[in-house]
This record gives sequence, structure tokens and C-alpha cells, in this order.
Amino acid sequence: MADIERKLDSNNHSVFLMYYHLVLVIKYRKKVLDDPISIRAKEIFEYIAPKYNITLQEWNHDQDHVHILFKGHPNLELSKFINAYKSASSRLLKKEFPDIRKKLWKEYFWSRSFCLLTTGGAPMEIIKKYIESQGQKAR
Repeated sequence: MADIERKLDSNNHSVFLMYYHLVLVIKYRKKVLDDPISIRAKEIFEYIAPKYNITLQEWNHDQDHVHILFKGHPNLELSKFINAYKSASSRLLKKEFPDIRKKLWKEYFWSRSFCLLTTGGAPMEIIKKYIESQGQKAR
């Protein structure tokens, strides 16, 4: 994976730097993820991501969940992207790795819930102090 960039992105009307940390958990915390399944799940993510202005930065897995670091744009519809990814990857992974069905039944692969965190360059306390200090020089 490439080094995490700190350079601002831009579009016609704004500049931004938006990183997200997404954790997706396998339904019932079943231990179905191995390297080949994780690699394929990552490929599916990389295929869908550009349609939502998302760039994958880092990917890793344990047996029952994945951690994903990605960059996005301000117009990003996160819930639509996450649902599209979970739906497509669930369908494809169960089709391409039939052994998954022995541990998971019905159409589910991912848990309905997920963890999504924003990540940034500066700690919250520094940002808070910066905002509090604005306009003080003119006073």
C-alpha cells in the first residue's frame, strides 16, 4: 500500500482531506475470513470504490472482521457506498467460495452493523484550541 498522503484533495468548490476507518464484521462473528477471501473482498472494494470517489489506503483482516482505511470526497454518500459494497461482496464471496455457506446461512455475510470512524491529521484537542484561538489577534 502506498504511504498515506497528507496533501489536500480538491474539486471545483473545495479543498479537503477526509480519511475514514471502516470495520466490517462477519455475521454472527463467524470465523470465515482467510487470506484468499480477504484478497477477493479487497478486490471487490477496489472495483466499487471509484464510483463513489473513494480511494483505498489500507486493508487488513482477522478471521471475523476487516479493517479498511480509505479516502473520500465531501459529496460521498457513505451509507450508500457501504451498503453497495456489503451487498455485492456478500453475493460474490458466497458464490466464489462455497465453503462459506457451511458457516453462514441465508443471504448474509456481513453483520448489519459496522464501525466507521473519521481520522485526521491533528488530534481533536489541537483542532479545538485552533478554533478557539481564531480572531484573537484582531481583538
